[in-house]
Amino acid sequence: MADTTAARTQATPDTLIDNERVVVTRWSFADGAETGWHRHGHDYVVVPLADGTLLLEESGGITREASLREGEPYFRPEGVEHNVVNGTGGPFAFLEIEIKR
Repeated sequence: MADTTAARTQATPDTLIDNERVVVTRWSFADGAETGWHRHGHDYVVVPLADGTLLLEESGGITREASLREGEPYFRPEGVEHNVVNGTGGPFAFLEIEIKR
């Protein structure tokens, strides 16, 4: 994994709910901000709060672009490991809903 974090600001997580069943986090990104490398410990759903583009940096040097539409959720399984970068050209935010077992 290349260290690209030095030039980027960090996205801001705001935990809205954390109980025995789910964790709901609002991720807010300035233009070009990133989450930092992380591995998801739970299945999760992302709900974009606006249209936008995310750059997904994945293991093995793979980088891909994901176009998101406001209100159109997507699901990912436990174990996903990546760094998420805002490539929208302005502020962006989404809700992440982690499903605890």
